[in-house]
Amino acid sequence: MSRAYRDRGIVLRTHRLGETDRILTLLLQGRGKVRAVAKGVRRPGSRIGGRVEPFSHVDLELHEGRSLDIVRQVETIDAHDSLRVDDRLHAAASVMVELVDVVAAEGQRDQALLRQLQAGLAALEADPDSASVFVDAFLLRATSIVGFPVLTGACARCRAPGPHARLSVVGGGTLCDDCGGDGTRQVGSDVIEAVRLLGDDGSWQALPALAREHPEARATAGSYARAFVEHHLDRRLRSYDALERG
Repeated sequence: MSRAYRDRGIVLRTHRLGETDRILTLLLQGRGKVRAVAKGVRRPGSRIGGRVEPFSHVDLELHEGRSLDIVRQVETIDAHDSLRVDDRLHAAASVMVELVDVVAAEGQRDQALLRQLQAGLAALEADPDSASVFVDAFLLRATSIVGFPVLTGACARCRAPGPHARLSVVGGGTLCDDCGGDGTRQVGSDVIEAVRLLGDDGSWQALPALAREHPEARATAGSYARAFVEHHLDRRLRSYDALERG
């Protein structure tokens, strides 16, 4: 039985291997996160070298290997070139793929996470000026997919109906006065609404207006988004430090 297979997905990362090869970390539609070797792609004139850059959406033929699969063919679906040539967009896209690399399990199919990454990268290309707010939204939306949603419509602990003014990273959203305690922060309703919009798995189109019309609330919500994700995943997002805020 042939061990070759075809799949579609996004290149998350690449690493050099030897003199001419690269190891690719891929998020695939059918197989989840996969690590594969693309042989000879660093040689001058390689036919597929330019097709396996980070952020690229690709259709691949691979062959199962003992530890790493082998890339045989690559066809580009969407190169996302603009995300690599603009430093600001590169930084934003890097945060997205770093988070996905952290939460995606090897060999475990997760189409919702792949769709969220596709939507996030598309949003960056469509409206580059809103890159930072798109990143903060992606953090909360992707983290929700893997089991850590932010709750803003009710108390995240006792589920008492909101609105509540206490916002907690550890608690997972807004908390009522009884559940809040001294370790929570009281914020305005505009901040709660900004957190809700960032975490709402819906349209990305409302986010630029949020950043433009409510910059202070959006900034507070963005700081919360990073703190929330890093706390619940127990992982610092190193790429986030290079992101220009706006």
